Amino acid sequence: MDLSNRPIGVFDSGVGGISTLAAMVKILPGEQFLYLGDTLHAPYGTKTTEEVQMYVRRVVSELEKKQIKALVIACNTATGAAAAMLRAEKDYPVIGIEPALKPAEEHWRGGRILVMATPLTLKQEKFLSLMDRFGAHAVPQPCPGLMELVENEDEKGAEAYLENLFGSWELEQVDAVVLGCTHYVFLKPMMRRMLPERILITDGNLGTARQLQRVLESHGLLRKAGEGSVTLQTTGNSEMLLPVMSRLYAKGLEIS
Repeated sequence: MDLSNRPIGVFDSGVGGISTLAAMVKILPGEQFLYLGDTLHAPYGTKTTEEVQMYVRRVVSELEKKQIKALVIACNTATGAAAAMLRAEKDYPVIGIEPALKPAEEHWRGGRILVMATPLTLKQEKFLSLMDRFGAHAVPQPCPGLMELVENEDEKGAEAYLENLFGSWELEQVDAVVLGCTHYVFLKPMMRRMLPERILITDGNLGTARQLQRVLESHGLLRKAGEGSVTLQTTGNSEMLLPVMSRLYAKGLEIS
């Protein structure tokens, strides 16, 4: 059986991972992607590691019913909580995401690197290990509540949140902002308008998309022919959420 024609499963605690999905579609337009947002249990970032692992197992079980050939964890919190667990259990490739600290550190000009993420992400061993390697000038910035503003498409609320957050920093002393949550990527254009042009804004989506491409190629799983496709699903209210997810997917394709 040619496994390369099977879909790629992608999941997040809600809609944030759609930004990662869009980045992967740009790199691998011929693949079939099945996205599942666990909106019923969002946010993951304020829960315990054990709770996140429980929800992840349920989501992955649903995706496996579609005979996926690979799994992408499009959520920084879930990657930290469950990537190692899933890799130990599954016989297909599991790709996670992590904050793009390395390119931010390479951009360092003597100031601070602001790492925006959920409270749980900033506590996880995976993030602390990343900080040890690339976080010499990084300052963790927990952002409770920001993910929910993206989920609710509350642009005014997000704008007020960011203005308050950035207003608490001396921006002339900031060299880069790292988006450590896939939801925050949808706010990137807004942040770009707020921040001085010299401040780099990084996220892990492109790196994750390229890693997926490398892994599929190394396993002989790249789809050889046919048109690609994207299927969006949610554990929440489909009638209410699928239109939101579709709008965010279109927005994600426009964000560089």
